[in-house]
Amino acid sequence: MPAVNKPATEKGDYFVDYEEKVFEDVKAKPGEKALVTFHTVAFEGSIGFVNLLQATRLLRKGFETSVLLYGPGVTLGIQRGFPKIGDEAFPGHLNMNNQLTKFMAEGGKVYACRFALQALYGHGEHSLIPGITPIAPTDVLDLILIHNRDGAFMVHTWTV
Repeated sequence: MPAVNKPATEKGDYFVDYEEKVFEDVKAKPGEKALVTFHTVAFEGSIGFVNLLQATRLLRKGFETSVLLYGPGVTLGIQRGFPKIGDEAFPGHLNMNNQLTKFMAEGGKVYACRFALQALYGHGEHSLIPGITPIAPTDVLDLILIHNRDGAFMVHTWTV
């Protein structure tokens, strides 16, 4: 067997170059908006959490950023915990709740469709993380159209 001539990796080592940036660091121009929509079930994959991180990054780049939770996406905005609300049952259990709370604390807006909340998932508005604005189902399309009219950058995520 050939000899390995490289030292073993150690904690704190890098496998890739985290310093090199290939593209310019884009910042929002005054008044620019972004909208991130979620039609995805909480915990059914990483896309919900990844897009919450993207929404937070857009906000930090200066975009007036909103998140729309509709269809199964409303499940991202429901208060969680076990055995009590806010208790983390396992590491990462409250990732989405914590990220939504952080996003709103930094100035982001979050909207949740009342139809999906009640009719599809049997929750009331009291189930939402404080700070999330419940909206009528007819507001879902209008929110997207308003952002489109304003020339907003939009990320739409659908999973089934």
